[in-house]
Amino acid sequence: MRYYSTQNSTNKTSLKNALFKGLAQDKGLYMPEYIPTFDDKFIASLAERPFQEICFHIASLFLSDDIDKHNLRKIVETSINFNAPLVKLNKNTHILELWHGPTLAFKDFGARFMAQLMGYFLEDTSKPLHILVATSGDTGSAIANSFLDVEGIKVFILFPKNRVSKIQEQQFTTLGKNITAFEVDGSFDDCQQLVKTAFLD
Repeated sequence: MRYYSTQNSTNKTSLKNALFKGLAQDKGLYMPEYIPTFDDKFIASLAERPFQEICFHIASLFLSDDIDKHNLRKIVETSINFNAPLVKLNKNTHILELWHGPTLAFKDFGARFMAQLMGYFLEDTSKPLHILVATSGDTGSAIANSFLDVEGIKVFILFPKNRVSKIQEQQFTTLGKNITAFEVDGSFDDCQQLVKTAFLD
């Protein structure tokens, strides 16, 4: 599947390029060129399927042109190794709990999946990837935990001094290995500006 820029639908690229670039050259976001449909049989079977199996089936509809099923299953099972229970409150109300990941943030889903995808595409290269992140809390925690020990990737997290909860700070400052955190004497906006400046350098 190809991915197009929201600024120009004729500007298309591969999954790998969209993943590592993040933004298109025209500053648009990348979107899949089409949204796969789910047949009635699959929809009817959702309640009986394990959560990871649902994730794999959906991911394969989008990504199987670029990643073989064996490796895609491995990516899904490694990144989404926790559940998202649907809890019934009453007859008409259910809540999907997205806080059962390692950092207790919904961002664990996206960050862990992205880390495993990047790790997969970097297997054939010896050139390290450096990721810069500005955070005010949960993004830093999710990224740090997700990319910990991912081969070929080093993560640098900038966070504002005295503006992050103690538990979140501990989640991304105590890991070591390929995760490095920098406390910035300033605001979250200052952290973001440092990251943007680094990208322009």
